[in-house]
Amino acid sequence: MSDKDGNKDKPKVHKNLDGFNIKINSFGEIESNLNTDKLNAFLDENMEGKEVEDPEDGWQEEE
Repeated sequence: MSDKDGNKDKPKVHKNLDGFNIKINSFGEIESNLNTDKLNAFLDENMEGKEVEDPEDGWQEEE
């Protein structure tokens, strides 16, 4: 049996995102059951930083 057939458990999510569903359709468009403005407001309230931090082991940007 493949992984697609066997594991149908829902992931653990924040209580404010209960029932949130997002997918990419065959045209490459993002489809969601949550309004984009509400999702952005949630992320603004709950994210520590808006930028990705450098990893501790360091990395160099390509020039």
